[in-house]
Amino acid sequence: MDNLIIAGTTYSSRLLVGTGKYKDFNETRLAVEASGAQIVTVAIRRTNIGQDASQPSLLDALPPSRYTYLPNTAGCYTADDAVRTLRLARELLDGHDLVKLEVLGDPKSLYPNVIETIKAAETLIKEGFKVMVYTSDDPIIAKQLEDMGCVAIMPLASLIGSGMGILNPWNLQIIINQSQVPVIVDAGVGTASDAAIAMEVGCAGVLMNTAIAGAQQPILMASAMNLAVQAGRSAFLAGRMPKKIYTASPSSPTTGVIGS
Repeated sequence: MDNLIIAGTTYSSRLLVGTGKYKDFNETRLAVEASGAQIVTVAIRRTNIGQDASQPSLLDALPPSRYTYLPNTAGCYTADDAVRTLRLARELLDGHDLVKLEVLGDPKSLYPNVIETIKAAETLIKEGFKVMVYTSDDPIIAKQLEDMGCVAIMPLASLIGSGMGILNPWNLQIIINQSQVPVIVDAGVGTASDAAIAMEVGCAGVLMNTAIAGAQQPILMASAMNLAVQAGRSAFLAGRMPKKIYTASPSSPTTGVIGS
Protein backbone atom coordinates (compact mmCIF):
# COMPACT_ATOMS: atom_id res chain seq x y z
CA MET A 1 0.00 0.00 0.00
CA ASP A 2 1.31 3.48 -0.88
CA ASN A 3 1.55 5.18 2.50
CA LEU A 4 3.11 8.38 3.79
CA ILE A 5 5.86 7.79 6.35
CA ILE A 6 6.95 10.63 8.62
CA ALA A 7 9.54 10.07 11.35
CA GLY A 8 8.91 6.33 11.23
CA THR A 9 5.12 6.52 11.53
CA THR A 10 2.88 5.41 8.67
CA TYR A 11 -0.19 7.31 7.48
CA SER A 12 -2.63 6.24 4.78
CA SER A 13 -3.69 9.82 4.01
CA ARG A 14 -1.33 12.26 2.31
CA LEU A 15 -3.52 15.25 3.09
CA LEU A 16 -2.68 17.21 6.25
CA VAL A 17 -5.14 19.86 7.36
CA GLY A 18 -5.22 22.87 9.63
CA THR A 19 -7.85 23.48 12.28
CA GLY A 20 -8.17 27.28 12.25
CA LYS A 21 -10.58 29.75 10.61
CA TYR A 22 -13.71 27.60 10.95
CA LYS A 23 -16.87 29.05 12.48
CA ASP A 24 -16.76 26.56 15.36
CA PHE A 25 -15.22 23.28 16.46
CA ASN A 26 -18.15 21.30 15.03
CA GLU A 27 -17.46 22.60 11.53
CA THR A 28 -13.79 21.87 12.09
CA ARG A 29 -14.62 18.29 12.98
CA LEU A 30 -16.89 17.77 9.98
CA ALA A 31 -14.34 19.24 7.56
CA VAL A 32 -11.49 17.15 8.95
CA GLU A 33 -13.61 14.01 8.71
CA ALA A 34 -14.49 14.81 5.09
CA SER A 35 -10.83 15.41 4.26
CA GLY A 36 -9.80 11.96 5.39
CA ALA A 37 -6.76 13.51 7.06
CA GLN A 38 -5.02 11.74 9.90
CA ILE A 39 -2.64 14.58 10.79
CA VAL A 40 -4.15 17.85 11.99
CA THR A 41 -2.08 20.92 12.69
CA VAL A 42 -3.01 23.35 15.44
CA ALA A 43 -1.75 26.86 16.18
CA ILE A 44 -0.79 26.73 19.84
CA ARG A 45 -1.05 30.51 20.18
CA ARG A 46 -4.58 30.67 18.76
CA THR A 47 -6.41 27.44 19.58
CA ASN A 48 -7.37 26.05 22.96
CA ILE A 49 -6.04 22.55 23.57
CA GLY A 50 -6.08 22.83 27.34
CA GLN A 51 -4.53 26.22 27.96
CA ASP A 52 -7.94 27.47 29.16
CA ALA A 53 -9.92 24.82 31.02
CA SER A 54 -13.01 27.05 31.07
CA GLN A 55 -13.32 27.14 27.26
CA PRO A 56 -14.18 24.43 24.68
CA SER A 57 -11.12 22.45 23.64
CA LEU A 58 -10.20 21.24 20.17
CA LEU A 59 -9.19 17.96 21.81
CA ASP A 60 -12.86 17.19 22.40
CA ALA A 61 -13.80 17.74 18.74
CA LEU A 62 -10.75 15.94 17.35
CA PRO A 63 -9.61 13.36 19.92
CA PRO A 64 -5.85 12.62 19.93
CA SER A 65 -6.71 8.93 20.02
CA ARG A 66 -7.98 9.28 16.45
CA TYR A 67 -5.75 12.02 15.01
CA THR A 68 -2.07 12.83 15.13
CA TYR A 69 -1.70 16.38 16.37
CA LEU A 70 0.90 18.59 14.75
CA PRO A 71 1.41 21.66 16.95
CA ASN A 72 2.65 24.64 14.96
CA THR A 73 4.23 27.98 15.71
CA ALA A 74 1.93 30.20 13.64
CA GLY A 75 2.30 33.79 14.75
CA CYS A 76 5.94 33.44 15.82
CA TYR A 77 8.49 35.85 14.37
CA THR A 78 11.62 34.82 16.29
CA ALA A 79 13.36 31.54 16.98
CA ASP A 80 12.98 32.05 20.73
CA ASP A 81 9.20 32.48 20.46
CA ALA A 82 8.89 29.40 18.28
CA VAL A 83 10.94 27.22 20.62
CA ARG A 84 9.00 28.46 23.65
CA THR A 85 5.68 27.74 21.93
CA LEU A 86 6.59 24.17 21.04
CA ARG A 87 7.90 23.46 24.52
CA LEU A 88 4.46 24.49 25.78
CA ALA A 89 2.80 22.23 23.20
CA ARG A 90 4.86 19.28 24.37
CA GLU A 91 3.66 19.86 27.93
CA LEU A 92 0.02 20.24 26.90
CA LEU A 93 0.11 17.09 24.75
CA ASP A 94 1.88 14.85 27.26
CA GLY A 95 5.34 14.77 25.72
CA HIS A 96 4.26 14.85 22.06
CA ASP A 97 7.37 15.51 19.95
CA LEU A 98 6.17 15.77 16.32
CA VAL A 99 5.88 19.47 15.55
CA LYS A 100 5.60 21.94 12.69
CA LEU A 101 8.07 24.79 12.88
CA GLU A 102 7.33 28.05 11.14
CA VAL A 103 9.04 31.35 11.86
CA LEU A 104 7.58 34.22 9.88
CA GLY A 105 9.38 37.23 8.50
CA ASP A 106 6.62 39.83 8.67
CA PRO A 107 2.89 39.97 9.44
CA LYS A 108 1.89 41.15 5.97
CA SER A 109 3.42 38.54 3.64
CA LEU A 110 3.88 35.79 6.27
CA TYR A 111 6.94 34.77 4.28
CA PRO A 112 9.30 32.52 6.25
CA ASN A 113 12.34 33.98 7.99
CA VAL A 114 14.80 31.24 7.10
CA ILE A 115 17.56 32.56 9.38
CA GLU A 116 15.36 32.35 12.45
CA THR A 117 13.87 29.08 11.19
CA ILE A 118 17.31 27.43 11.03
CA LYS A 119 18.17 28.75 14.49
CA ALA A 120 14.96 27.37 15.98
CA ALA A 121 15.32 24.03 14.18
CA GLU A 122 18.80 23.53 15.65
CA THR A 123 17.51 24.04 19.19
CA LEU A 124 14.39 21.90 18.76
CA ILE A 125 16.26 18.98 17.21
CA LYS A 126 18.79 19.02 20.06
CA GLU A 127 15.86 18.86 22.49
CA GLY A 128 14.45 15.75 20.84
CA PHE A 129 11.65 17.25 18.77
CA LYS A 130 10.78 15.71 15.40
CA VAL A 131 10.65 18.84 13.29
CA MET A 132 8.56 19.29 10.17
CA VAL A 133 9.66 22.65 8.86
CA TYR A 134 7.87 25.33 6.84
CA THR A 135 10.33 27.14 4.61
CA SER A 136 10.82 29.01 1.37
CA ASP A 137 11.18 27.19 -1.95
CA ASP A 138 14.96 27.70 -1.87
CA PRO A 139 16.58 24.30 -2.59
CA ILE A 140 19.76 25.21 -0.69
CA ILE A 141 17.89 26.10 2.49
CA ALA A 142 15.69 23.02 2.11
CA LYS A 143 18.75 20.77 1.91
CA GLN A 144 20.38 22.47 4.88
CA LEU A 145 17.26 21.90 6.99
CA GLU A 146 17.15 18.25 5.95
CA ASP A 147 20.82 17.74 6.75
CA MET A 148 20.25 19.23 10.20
CA GLY A 149 17.74 16.49 10.94
CA CYS A 150 14.29 17.86 10.07
CA VAL A 151 11.92 14.95 9.39
CA ALA A 152 9.95 16.70 6.63
CA ILE A 153 10.54 19.73 4.43
CA MET A 154 7.51 21.92 3.82
CA PRO A 155 8.15 24.53 1.12
CA LEU A 156 5.48 27.08 0.32
CA ALA A 157 3.62 26.89 -2.97
CA SER A 158 2.81 30.59 -2.62
CA LEU A 159 2.11 32.93 0.29
CA ILE A 160 0.07 31.67 3.24
CA GLY A 161 -3.64 32.17 2.63
CA SER A 162 -3.12 33.52 -0.88
CA GLY A 163 -4.72 30.64 -2.78
CA MET A 164 -2.33 31.33 -5.68
CA GLY A 165 -1.23 27.71 -6.13
CA ILE A 166 2.28 26.59 -7.06
CA LEU A 167 4.12 29.62 -8.42
CA ASN A 168 7.54 28.01 -8.86
CA PRO A 169 7.21 24.34 -9.81
CA TRP A 170 10.84 24.20 -10.93
CA ASN A 171 12.29 24.98 -7.50
CA LEU A 172 9.79 22.59 -5.96
CA GLN A 173 10.96 19.85 -8.32
CA ILE A 174 14.59 20.43 -7.36
CA ILE A 175 13.70 20.13 -3.67
CA ILE A 176 11.79 16.90 -4.28
CA ASN A 177 14.61 15.38 -6.35
CA GLN A 178 17.28 16.09 -3.75
CA SER A 179 15.34 15.15 -0.61
CA GLN A 180 15.47 11.90 1.32
CA VAL A 181 12.67 12.97 3.66
CA PRO A 182 9.05 13.76 2.73
CA VAL A 183 8.47 17.04 0.89
CA ILE A 184 5.04 18.40 1.74
CA VAL A 185 3.68 21.52 0.06
CA ASP A 186 2.54 23.96 2.71
CA ALA A 187 0.75 27.26 2.02
CA GLY A 188 -0.82 28.75 -1.08
CA VAL A 189 -3.07 25.92 -2.23
CA GLY A 190 -6.39 27.39 -3.32
CA THR A 191 -8.40 24.62 -4.93
CA ALA A 192 -8.36 20.94 -5.78
CA SER A 193 -6.32 21.30 -8.96
CA ASP A 194 -3.49 22.94 -6.98
CA ALA A 195 -3.36 19.96 -4.66
CA ALA A 196 -3.42 17.52 -7.57
CA ILE A 197 -0.55 19.33 -9.30
CA ALA A 198 1.56 19.25 -6.14
CA MET A 199 1.08 15.50 -5.92
CA GLU A 200 1.65 14.96 -9.64
CA VAL A 201 5.12 16.53 -9.49
CA GLY A 202 6.07 14.12 -6.70
CA CYS A 203 5.29 15.76 -3.38
CA ALA A 204 4.76 13.32 -0.54
CA GLY A 205 1.75 15.25 0.70
CA VAL A 206 -0.05 18.57 0.95
CA LEU A 207 -0.91 20.63 4.01
CA MET A 208 -3.68 23.20 3.81
CA ASN A 209 -6.06 25.21 5.96
CA THR A 210 -7.48 28.33 4.31
CA ALA A 211 -8.26 26.52 1.05
CA ILE A 212 -10.80 24.44 2.97
CA ALA A 213 -11.88 26.74 5.79
CA GLY A 214 -12.19 29.72 3.46
CA ALA A 215 -14.33 27.93 0.88
CA GLN A 216 -18.02 28.74 0.58
CA GLN A 217 -18.75 25.13 1.54
CA PRO A 218 -15.78 23.95 3.63
CA ILE A 219 -16.95 20.38 4.13
CA LEU A 220 -17.53 19.84 0.42
CA MET A 221 -14.14 21.40 -0.36
CA ALA A 222 -12.49 19.12 2.20
CA SER A 223 -13.90 16.13 0.35
CA ALA A 224 -12.69 17.55 -2.98
CA MET A 225 -9.18 18.02 -1.59
CA ASN A 226 -9.16 14.44 -0.35
CA LEU A 227 -9.97 13.17 -3.84
CA ALA A 228 -7.50 15.57 -5.50
CA VAL A 229 -4.58 14.39 -3.38
CA GLN A 230 -5.43 10.77 -4.10
CA ALA A 231 -5.79 11.43 -7.84
CA GLY A 232 -2.56 13.40 -8.02
CA ARG A 233 -0.64 10.69 -6.22
CA SER A 234 -2.05 7.98 -8.51
CA ALA A 235 -1.11 10.03 -11.57
CA PHE A 236 2.43 10.46 -10.26
CA LEU A 237 2.80 6.72 -9.66
CA ALA A 238 1.28 5.90 -13.05
CA GLY A 239 3.71 8.14 -14.91
CA ARG A 240 2.22 10.61 -17.35
CA MET A 241 2.71 10.32 -21.10
CA PRO A 242 5.50 12.47 -22.55
CA LYS A 243 4.59 15.91 -23.80
CA LYS A 244 4.94 16.29 -27.56
CA ILE A 245 5.07 19.65 -29.28
CA TYR A 246 3.46 19.70 -32.76
CA THR A 247 3.44 15.90 -32.96
CA ALA A 248 0.03 14.29 -33.23
CA SER A 249 -0.38 10.70 -32.13
CA PRO A 250 -3.72 9.01 -32.93
CA SER A 251 -5.36 7.32 -29.99
CA SER A 252 -6.82 4.59 -32.24
CA PRO A 253 -4.84 1.97 -34.22
CA THR A 254 -3.80 2.99 -37.74
CA THR A 255 -3.19 -0.50 -39.09
CA GLY A 256 -5.61 -3.36 -39.64
CA VAL A 257 -8.60 -1.04 -39.95
CA ILE A 258 -11.44 -1.36 -42.44
CA GLY A 259 -10.45 -0.17 -45.90
CA SER A 260 -6.68 -0.28 -45.30
